[in-house]
Amino acid sequence: MAATKPVTITITGAGGQIGYALLFRIAAGDLLGPDTRVRLRLLEIPQGLKAAEGAALELQDGAFALLDAVDVTDDPGRAFDGANHALLVGARPRTAGMERADLLSANGGIFGPQGRAINDHAAEDIRVVVVGNPANTNALIAKEHAPDVPAERFSALTRLDHNRALGQLAAALDAPVGDIRNVAVWGNHSATQFPDVSHATVAGIPVPNLLTTRLEGADEALQWLAETFIPRVANRGAEIIEVKGSSSVASAASATIDHVHDLVLGTGDRGWTSAGVVSHGEYGVPEGLVFSFPVTSAGDGADWAIAEGIELDGFARSRIDASVAELVGERDAVRALGLVG
Repeated sequence: MAATKPVTITITGAGGQIGYALLFRIAAGDLLGPDTRVRLRLLEIPQGLKAAEGAALELQDGAFALLDAVDVTDDPGRAFDGANHALLVGARPRTAGMERADLLSANGGIFGPQGRAINDHAAEDIRVVVVGNPANTNALIAKEHAPDVPAERFSALTRLDHNRALGQLAAALDAPVGDIRNVAVWGNHSATQFPDVSHATVAGIPVPNLLTTRLEGADEALQWLAETFIPRVANRGAEIIEVKGSSSVASAASATIDHVHDLVLGTGDRGWTSAGVVSHGEYGVPEGLVFSFPVTSAGDGADWAIAEGIELDGFARSRIDASVAELVGERDAVRALGLVG
């Protein structure tokens, strides 16, 4: 029996390709489960309203049993009013000749006002995931503009990187993705990220052992990880653009579904997943950065919990430190622009 009261989900950039790919899976129950009714709020800029309104018409034609209502607006206050979940997808992409400071400033003009609207209008149990890039720093900006919302309610999407790591590892080991546990993605959703398999297992067998056997030596396994696996996961988005001529859409939407589903319903016995969350100094990451860690969720309204007691070797430490340095640089840049305190 579906819940009586629908859950309100706000999606920004809802007229775009990722937003469009999200809508029908959410309406079908993939996000919150088959017993939870949903109300969708689609936020767009004025130029994108027609696309969002067209998607709303298609949702109506889909006759989804779990879909209570669809509202389309360009008003953030209305869009986030009573929202229980906010999927911040819309962002300013980097264009040719754009400096990094210009990109951060442009996105500050999006995620700052959205953070304020969440602060002023969202439900008390609001959970926010930032999908639009640069996701970690955009999440930091949104969080800083929502001082009344606990920082733990904000996260950045690195589940796409996590899923890419699972896919590459499964292919390399000829193993089912469902048998893999405890892969972790550390750091920024960028080329400095560190997809880490040093604690991962396949059907209970340590991945480093399997790689050593398959590649006929520990040195060969380490070389494959450093020169093939890590760069391919980190640069997978660019590879997809080169092959298909456009960026990841369906996989990004699917990762967003996975992120919220596991947060709300729990990770259970499936081990860690990865999410960008606010650091409190864990693993030497400066407090306040939005940094991807291995995380779990107990579900039932819990927040992401960072996995504890993970041992990091020198290679892992160097990779994590590089991503920390990049995120500190982004934080300092938006601080200089007055976007965060």
